[in-house]
Amino acid sequence: MSKVEDIKVKIFADGADKNTMLEMYQRPLIKGLTTNPSLMRKAGITDYEAFSKDILKSITDKSLSLEVFSDDLEEMKRQALMISTWGDNVYVKIPVTNTKGQSTEGLVSELSDNGVKLNVTAIMTNEQVKNVVQSLNPDVEAYVSVFAGRIADTGIDPVPVMKESVEITGMRPKAEVIWASPRELYNIFQADQVGCQVITVTESFLKKLDFVGYDLNQYSLDTVKMFYEDALEAGYKL
Repeated sequence: MSKVEDIKVKIFADGADKNTMLEMYQRPLIKGLTTNPSLMRKAGITDYEAFSKDILKSITDKSLSLEVFSDDLEEMKRQALMISTWGDNVYVKIPVTNTKGQSTEGLVSELSDNGVKLNVTAIMTNEQVKNVVQSLNPDVEAYVSVFAGRIADTGIDPVPVMKESVEITGMRPKAEVIWASPRELYNIFQADQVGCQVITVTESFLKKLDFVGYDLNQYSLDTVKMFYEDALEAGYKL
């Protein structure tokens, strides 16, 4: 097992609660931040632009990925160009397709050629990775966000997929692979082992880092104590 201080993969915080985002931003371990419309809705955000510009007043020297929310490719383009002007550290999240399954490769190519830093998201196959990478301008920074956790949800081992994604993306030195939607802390070490440059995590994941290297016998005892104390607290009787 690697030590946390030995990992090379960059940890990005995923969320949309302002206070939590600012707290994560202050942590040296966190190298960037990401959000999306679903997280924003869950956080009760009603004004997308106002929230984004407000958070960018504080988050200035770490990348922040903000997503378009149109289903129309031309409107996606308009939104992407607007969002990209909000800060030099902004990466614009473009889904790999729209809801009709239409590929956004052409849009990715156009935006990337115009110097827009992109985070192409919701990718789940190596074929999608290949098409996205080929669409990226080699001189413009970008993230290729592969949803490893959701791949695992289907019963498929995401590790070979992520390893090949890293190999494919190697043809674009300024593009980095994100291990997105992790399901457990160990995913951080898996992402590091296959060469992913970035992994997105939530605040709850970061709390688990304290357990890295923890003695398993002690952890077992802690668990037994937890069950016992909860039973006492509940007042169970037989």
